[in-house]
Amino acid sequence: MRFGVNYTPASGWFHSWQHLREEDVRRDLGQIASLGVDHIRIFPLWPVVQPNRSLISQTALDDVMTVVDVAAEFGLDVNLDVLQGHLSSYDFLPAWISTWHRRNLFTDPDVVQAEADLAAEFARRLEGRPNIMGITLGNELNQFAPPLHPDAHPVTPEQASAWLEALVAGARSQGDPFVTNAMYDASWYDDRQPFEPRHAVEFGDATVVHSWVFNGAAQTFGPLHDGSVRHAEYLLQLAAAWHEDAARPVWLQEVGAPTTVIPRESAPDFLEATIRNAASVPGLMGVTWWCSHDVSRALADFPEVEYDLGLFTHDGVLKPTGERFAALVAEFRGAGAGAQAGSAGSGGRASGESSAGTGGAPSSSSTVAVVLDDTAEGYRATCAPGGAFHRAWLDAAAAGGQGPQVLLASRGRDAARLAERGITTVLDSGASAAGAITANR
Repeated sequence: MRFGVNYTPASGWFHSWQHLREEDVRRDLGQIASLGVDHIRIFPLWPVVQPNRSLISQTALDDVMTVVDVAAEFGLDVNLDVLQGHLSSYDFLPAWISTWHRRNLFTDPDVVQAEADLAAEFARRLEGRPNIMGITLGNELNQFAPPLHPDAHPVTPEQASAWLEALVAGARSQGDPFVTNAMYDASWYDDRQPFEPRHAVEFGDATVVHSWVFNGAAQTFGPLHDGSVRHAEYLLQLAAAWHEDAARPVWLQEVGAPTTVIPRESAPDFLEATIRNAASVPGLMGVTWWCSHDVSRALADFPEVEYDLGLFTHDGVLKPTGERFAALVAEFRGAGAGAQAGSAGSGGRASGESSAGTGGAPSSSSTVAVVLDDTAEGYRATCAPGGAFHRAWLDAAAAGGQGPQVLLASRGRDAARLAERGITTVLDSGASAAGAITANR
């Protein structure tokens, strides 16, 4: 199992892509490397890299390659997000799809081609660099899709599939990188979201999960309750329910300790419990913590949570959460908990695959599964924190210690499928929710 961090530059946040200073990057990555992690995830801003639909800035790409190469010097692999997109409550859409040039980022043919071209150009520039972990198509772009966004880009589920297919093809047109597709959790929890669970598992080489307990989990259950510290584990199991291939890896690509709902003094314990629980999920290829450095208070108008999410302060002081994270990394690595394959020097799509370990359902996986009736209208809402299915899963987890797997009603209970996943006991979520299992409530 791999450990990494989402890299948030200490000086200037992601605005630093407009005036990258290599000395700042070296300082930040040196601090990150001291945690013992093996990779970072980076976020070049889309308007900086592609300021015009037909112009991809080679100077901006040079800056990205500088970060990649400096990371290699510190023994860090790099996963790169293509489209930013959306970061920490801010949207970064280029001017050529805004206001007077308004075009839908998911469905306009010219826009989609330009996005695919950018993915291809990143892949071209990254190919051959030995410390490339992979390419993520973009950061939580599904947040632009539903009507609740103040400037929504409507898309149907079928159009979402076509968009993802085009971007994956673009990324793969210049080599064979390890490709992932990152969505925020409305795809699992909100029936209005046109990007559905299947979109997370049908495109790319691993299923990506972003776990945030400010989504109602911590507010409903409290900061250190199972409903909070097992949220990432639950979401990973929920995501894996859609896998056709039991060996498909899952990646906890974003998880953090938001101190607006997790008291600062509880944050290290929340971090440790979250990681230990998530690590029990079969096929977990890695944990990438959000984030490396706090946003500086010199930058205005961020949500309060963003100023205290880092493992380091913005001026490089290691925080208690950072100390706990580094200790866990050392413990897991020392115990040989998962191969650390794919570290600097491996490169390419094979890097992502090997880093996932063997995948599948090893003997340590839970033999219990809870059935989710995904044929029922509004089923995704029942999966959200505090929903009926979520509570049923927590009941089963409390009874067995290890979180149960999730079985989709639409897939049936074929004996071969159950055997492939190592399932011997199947619980109907209604029966589990109504049962007497109430530990840790």
